[in-house]
Amino acid sequence: MLGFLLQRLASAMVVLVVMSVIVFAGVYAIGNPIDVLINPAADQITRAETIARYGLDRPFWEQYARFAGSLIAGDFGTSFVFNTPALPLILAKLPATLELALSAMLIAIVFGIPLGMLAGLRPNAASSQAIMAGSILGFSLPTFWVGLMLILVFSVELGWLPSGGRGETVMVGGIAWSFLTVDGLAHLVLPALNLALFKLSLIIRLTRAGMRETMPADFVRFARAKGLSPLRVVCVHAFRNILIPIVTVLGLEFGSVVAFAVVTETIFSWPGMGKLIIDSILTLDRPVMVAYLMLVVAMFVVINLVVDLGYAALDPRVRLGAR
Repeated sequence: MLGFLLQRLASAMVVLVVMSVIVFAGVYAIGNPIDVLINPAADQITRAETIARYGLDRPFWEQYARFAGSLIAGDFGTSFVFNTPALPLILAKLPATLELALSAMLIAIVFGIPLGMLAGLRPNAASSQAIMAGSILGFSLPTFWVGLMLILVFSVELGWLPSGGRGETVMVGGIAWSFLTVDGLAHLVLPALNLALFKLSLIIRLTRAGMRETMPADFVRFARAKGLSPLRVVCVHAFRNILIPIVTVLGLEFGSVVAFAVVTETIFSWPGMGKLIIDSILTLDRPVMVAYLMLVVAMFVVINLVVDLGYAALDPRVRLGAR
């Protein structure tokens, strides 16, 4: 297992290096931030001084070499717009995005797995057909439209929940959390539900497919022949077998929820990383964009590593294969 872990860490380092080149090249090709930062009426001396200050007058390879050296030292550069270090600026917004993403994944898991198991155990029942029809709607409806409908129904028409913002927060460990207060929890419900809808549909269909494939298997028949209760057969023997693809999808989808929560955060005015990255793209704030993308890449690498280690805990055959 130690050798497997070291091999994956080495692969992760290669991925980070390659992605740093791709990310920096992509951001470099977007445009010249000087056109946004400097007043068009500024004289040539001011323009030249600003370009030299940010190092934008140097060739691409030299800019990347400086970026890579700073990255190794833990410095992601200074924001052109806010004039503060880019990484702390992003990390200050990260708790809000993580809170929203974790809430959305919790909703998807708590409701998606039981509904998927029910649909897989009784595929021809009316309830199962209704569950699958709902999952199709979850895949088909655009996130921005669902968010607007949630605001219209639950905020405007019924007045049950607030339409936007994060609400009241509580400081725990030096980090502000909103789910620990009633007002913050009320603000969290609609954006979390909107963000969870697609993931909920995905987990329902994945769990259903796994149950339909697993229930006719020999080990399930053997468990029934031993006289085990149907609940134990389903919840212990069958469920553990379908967990591997579910863990894979949950790990990758959590990373995508964090990375692509931009639409939900914009609709509900949620003060997370999504709004910050949109503002940075509009102002061509390269250090913030690069720091955000590298943070997302590192997050996906870590999640993949955790998923692989989870395989070994769930399936002994993975551990034997590693040996």
